[in-house]
Amino acid sequence: MPQATRDGVSIYYERDEGDGDGTAPVVFVQGLGFGRWMWRWQREAVADRYDVIAPDNRGTGRSDVGLPPLVSRLPGPLRGLVLLKLAGYSMDGLAADLEAVLDDAGIYSAHIVGASMGGMIAQRYAVEYTRAKSLTLCCTSHGGPDAAPVPEETQEHMFETPGGATERGLIRHRMRPAFTERFTNRNPHLMDQLIEWRLEQDADDPAREAQGAAVQGFDVSDRLGRVRVPTLILHGTDDQVVPVENARLLEEKLPNSRLELIEGGSHLFFIEDDDLVSEHLIEFLDAQD
Repeated sequence: MPQATRDGVSIYYERDEGDGDGTAPVVFVQGLGFGRWMWRWQREAVADRYDVIAPDNRGTGRSDVGLPPLVSRLPGPLRGLVLLKLAGYSMDGLAADLEAVLDDAGIYSAHIVGASMGGMIAQRYAVEYTRAKSLTLCCTSHGGPDAAPVPEETQEHMFETPGGATERGLIRHRMRPAFTERFTNRNPHLMDQLIEWRLEQDADDPAREAQGAAVQGFDVSDRLGRVRVPTLILHGTDDQVVPVENARLLEEKLPNSRLELIEGGSHLFFIEDDDLVSEHLIEFLDAQD
């Protein structure tokens, strides 16, 4: 079981040996709280062309949480405040975790693919480290005061706890803004499966809140000009979590970037429109190698 260690915290990752034939591997970086399940469609799509590295972000899946034990025992509102102000993760730290994984795996050049918070980690990583051969940034933002914020209504929906909800019901409720209603209505069995994967692999509440603190403090808006690697920006036009305006801002600030909008796409458009997203991704990756 491959694991990297940084600051005494173990970071788990999966490594799929494909038919890369010497090409740089593809590294898939997860969103806030999400397990490795979120990239299963794209991992399958690139498997016959590229090796794949899939880390669990700190606090997610099989990776250690790395929080002081006392923090996890605090009441919810107090814990959230402590994590936001004092003990939460940072994007610098999450990018350093990714560097530790690639170093442990002996990878010196890689295509980094990140969605939402994973896209933020990818941006920070490309600013601070040298192993990124290309970036693919999905449904993400460069952070800072100029970024279009998550709509207040969406924030309330994603973080509220309806009275009487079961654990599965709570996950279903919080996940709803990330999909189009049309998709959830047409795919009830898949939605049930996603909930099971989330129960198995996703971060628990303290780790999710610690990751949220990293997102709150993230801002590379004035540093993206130094990122010269080819970058593909993918975003759904109907993203109710990270507004599509953020994709256009990224395109303006990244010197070597290309924007592809998925018409009507939701926040999790790489699941809803997986074939189209995988097609864009493979075309972009093949052009780099």
